[in-house]
Amino acid sequence: MTSFADRIVGVYHFLGDRIPRGIPRVEPKPYRSNAWMKNGRPVVSMVRARGDIRAAVEQSITLLGGLEKGIGRGDRVLVKPNFNSPDPFPASTDLAFLEVVVKLLLDVGAKVTIGESSGGLWRPTSKVFEQLGVPELARRLGVELIAFDDRSVAWVRMSVGGDFLSEAVMPRSAYEADRLVYLPCMKTHSIGAFSGAIKLAFGFIAPGQRRGAHVSHLQEKVAEVNLCWLPDLIIMDGRKAFVSGGPNKGETVEPGLLIASGDLIAVDVEAMKVLQDYGATNYIPANPWELPQVATALRHELGVGEGQYTVVE
Repeated sequence: MTSFADRIVGVYHFLGDRIPRGIPRVEPKPYRSNAWMKNGRPVVSMVRARGDIRAAVEQSITLLGGLEKGIGRGDRVLVKPNFNSPDPFPASTDLAFLEVVVKLLLDVGAKVTIGESSGGLWRPTSKVFEQLGVPELARRLGVELIAFDDRSVAWVRMSVGGDFLSEAVMPRSAYEADRLVYLPCMKTHSIGAFSGAIKLAFGFIAPGQRRGAHVSHLQEKVAEVNLCWLPDLIIMDGRKAFVSGGPNKGETVEPGLLIASGDLIAVDVEAMKVLQDYGATNYIPANPWELPQVATALRHELGVGEGQYTVVE
């Protein structure tokens, strides 16, 4: 629960954050080929997850072909959860789910860092971390935890050449990571319609730039942030979900699913299909491919199109 004093601090950050000066300019990270393919098509695994969460995560990755296909010993892996606010799952990534994923990465010999930046009304991110218990989890697992809005964080600036976003200021730690693993929640969004894998990258942007991105064409800008880099693996936790409202509060349902892939468009489209089955009032179009963030991501070839991936269960 966010106190009145915390909200005042959040408003201060939302209005007062600025982009640091003297940021070095770099090229966007080269896209790596999707490691999880079958017969030349990206694979999307959908697994029922109503009991043992570790078993469900392991099954979702096994159906893709195994973690070792894309992540191995010595890889520096940046895990990007969703800690936009201090509200509980499905507003924020469930810590038990996060722990399982981190442990599996450590088991294959990866060097793991957890990194996130919360929304303006809830920052500083360090406070959100504390309210959710993330620092204790990171200490117990022996992994680094980075709040991207911390003053000690280094940034890089890159031109992305989007139609609505020309450049982005992003954390150097994520830029220099060997592999990126996204852990989005499954939820609607009161402004952006849907918050999943595509939108998760928006949490990388420097807070001073993020505020201005909300002025117009938010969904298109959300998609074009992904021109900076693409994730290697996405595992969406849809055991619970928002079918209306969001991102921090909404009507909650329990699909009891995990959706995993190396293709962020495919993950989001399959998740929106699940949410549509509940018949709730939200801003997701009848055809998820028409959602502006999906259409924009597809136009920039940030994933595959309709009928071009394989769903396995």
